[in-house]
Amino acid sequence: MSKEPITRPTHTSVASSVAKQINSYHSEILQEIITRLEQDDVVVVGMAWNPFVKKACKLLQSKNIQHTYLEYGSYLSQWKPRLAIKMWSGWSTFPQVFVKGTLIGGFQDLEKSLTDNTFHTLLNGDISE
Repeated sequence: MSKEPITRPTHTSVASSVAKQINSYHSEILQEIITRLEQDDVVVVGMAWNPFVKKACKLLQSKNIQHTYLEYGSYLSQWKPRLAIKMWSGWSTFPQVFVKGTLIGGFQDLEKSLTDNTFHTLLNGDISE
């Protein structure tokens, strides 16, 4: 018996005034991230003091993989901009690791993708995730 994937329900009916607020919520930070995703092959979005963000950057460095790191606050600051990032990406934790503009997940997902070679396949453009 095959199971259908579970999809997260979204609320799609919003008033235009609410849509305007949603679309402008920390849009300058989101635009900064989008610009870097267009320019750089590997982007890590994170926050200070988060050990998994540090582990992700250290892992990429150990593999000599050039990456861009964007940091937004710490546990004590900038939680609203990070909330906007989470709402935009749909990923609830940091780091958020992107390869060629595709979100591959967090630190554990990065480890797995490096082990099973999906990271390099995506980086080289051999498949579409």
